[in-house]
Amino acid sequence: MIGKGVRSHWGIENNLHWQLDVSFREDESRKREGYAAQNFSILNRITLNLIKHEQSKKRSVKGKRLDAGWNNDYLLKILTN
Repeated sequence: MIGKGVRSHWGIENNLHWQLDVSFREDESRKREGYAAQNFSILNRITLNLIKHEQSKKRSVKGKRLDAGWNNDYLLKILTN
């Protein structure tokens, strides 16, 4: 029973890190000074949560990020959702 809970926790944790790496390319980040890496990691997690909660478009996280970059109305929709 404990093993199932541990596997469940790590499955969620691994999925989050995979999504951050694929969509935000966190592993390739060159931020090393001060708290830059931690600050950007927090911003990426907030952004990922906002994008995942936006359901009007059936696109990948990466696709929604691109759409938000090209369309200010869609960006505002994500931010105010």
